[in-house]
Amino acid sequence: MLAEQYCAHDGGAFMGQLTTRERDLAASILVVLAVVGIAMAAAGRADPLGVHGAIVLLYSLALLYLIMSTSFGPAPDPARVSRYYDDPIKVGVAFTLFWAIFGMFFGVWAAAQLAWPSLNFDTAWASFGRIRPAHTTGVIFGFGGNALISTSFHVVQRTSRARLPDQLSPWFVLFGYNLFCILAVSGYFLGVTQSKEYAEAEWYADLWLVIVWVTYFVLYIRTLARRREPHIYVANWYYMAFILVVAILHIINNLTIPVSLGHSKSYTIWAGVQDSMVQWWYGHNAVAFFLTAGFLAMLYYYLPKRAERPIFSYRLSILSFWGITFFYMWAGSHHLHYTALPHWVQNLGMTFSVMLLVPSWASAGNALLTLNGAWHKVRDDATLRFIMMAAFFYGLSTFEGSFLAVRPVNSLSHYTDWTVGHVHAGALGWVALITYGSLYTLVPAIWKRERMYSAALVEVHFWLAVAGTVIYVFAMWNSGIIQGLMWRTYSEEGTLTYSFVDSLLAMYPYYIARTFGGLLFLIGAIVATYNIWMTVRGVPVAGTERHDDLPLVPEGAATGPAE
Repeated sequence: MLAEQYCAHDGGAFMGQLTTRERDLAASILVVLAVVGIAMAAAGRADPLGVHGAIVLLYSLALLYLIMSTSFGPAPDPARVSRYYDDPIKVGVAFTLFWAIFGMFFGVWAAAQLAWPSLNFDTAWASFGRIRPAHTTGVIFGFGGNALISTSFHVVQRTSRARLPDQLSPWFVLFGYNLFCILAVSGYFLGVTQSKEYAEAEWYADLWLVIVWVTYFVLYIRTLARRREPHIYVANWYYMAFILVVAILHIINNLTIPVSLGHSKSYTIWAGVQDSMVQWWYGHNAVAFFLTAGFLAMLYYYLPKRAERPIFSYRLSILSFWGITFFYMWAGSHHLHYTALPHWVQNLGMTFSVMLLVPSWASAGNALLTLNGAWHKVRDDATLRFIMMAAFFYGLSTFEGSFLAVRPVNSLSHYTDWTVGHVHAGALGWVALITYGSLYTLVPAIWKRERMYSAALVEVHFWLAVAGTVIYVFAMWNSGIIQGLMWRTYSEEGTLTYSFVDSLLAMYPYYIARTFGGLLFLIGAIVATYNIWMTVRGVPVAGTERHDDLPLVPEGAATGPAE
């Protein structure tokens, strides 16, 4: 696996950059974590908590070995403080690519099971109900989360002209976050779940994520506080909103009481309709701040960099930021139309969802207008085309989201595959495309390569990704609308014309098409991983440093204009 190979190959060199004090502190943290793993294994015994305790123990010991193997190495180069700290970013890219293939593979498998149910091989761990959350967690939190952490470390240093404040915190955030992802996904295969959309991980994994996320927040604030630029670039606004609001959402939605400290199962403190309301306040704002705000930060940094043009309107980007931050918070209840939720709360969610179209299209329009005068670059540069298509799909999916939140439309679309198509128009067309566009811009820069290993493979990946997205989304749009119409078609006698089984049979060709579209996207992700791996293996080219890769200005020296 790419992440494991990469960490094993370069882990010693990376850890060798830690000071003696940082190595000692890292070793102490890992020893404590190993003890926690032993306690979990002992308390859990036959419970899945015990299995997770063993995973925590092995994970801690592997990292402790990595730290100890560098303990007698040479002292870190004093000149390192004059350079940006990119080592965690490099490992984060490897984790991003690993989770992309993992999550998308399980997504294709889950889609195939809907067409061919026997693909669960009559096993519990491979049933749809277990591999589906493995897919969503792998893609959203594994792939998306690692991409956000890696790019945020890159962007905050360049736009602040400040090195990360210490060398241990970034590693704690990166490896701690991936431990959470491993606990979550392995738990699903074992049947451990809270049964909450995008929040299936159980209480002990959630507690660990809070510790990691608070460290991430403090690290980001400390870096901004050390900035040598008086201005905080707008991408950092979006990253900060993503970090802060996700912490609030995660804590409130995951307030649970475990059965016991030796049991993996817990029960939420929220009851009845309040639980549903809190869950979809969390669920929709996870889309808003994890899958929108953080990736808009990527857009606002990597699009101007790649196009070599300033953002069209900085003021419009700020207007969009505050509109998204305020409006999104109230929109979650549109997921609960025609339920026991009070009607006025449903109306509130519907109203703010429609209002969201203004700041959302402001960002999409701002991105596309930035390309004025640079469309010839879009034609010739597949990386820039990734970013352009991501902005297009962002505008499309946000319009569709506002449209589907309107109650009469929702009466047709809810519980159908139309919602699945909408989600993947955003997940594949927006989140994945902007991530790969950002990675293709970031990787040559931090590894000091003149360009990607193969421009032709970037082109191949682009067309695989776009074709896969279009096939997938159109299949789900068609199947969803057909489902909705079949479920509300009545005979002259007032009875339903079609049974539920009839609607399932009608979906069969669309489920095959969806699987094919997802397979194309997965192949594209494999192509991207190979291309990036070959780029990393290349030899650094002299003279490839750009302005944002130059050494830091010494303390007390005058700084140039903000980027």
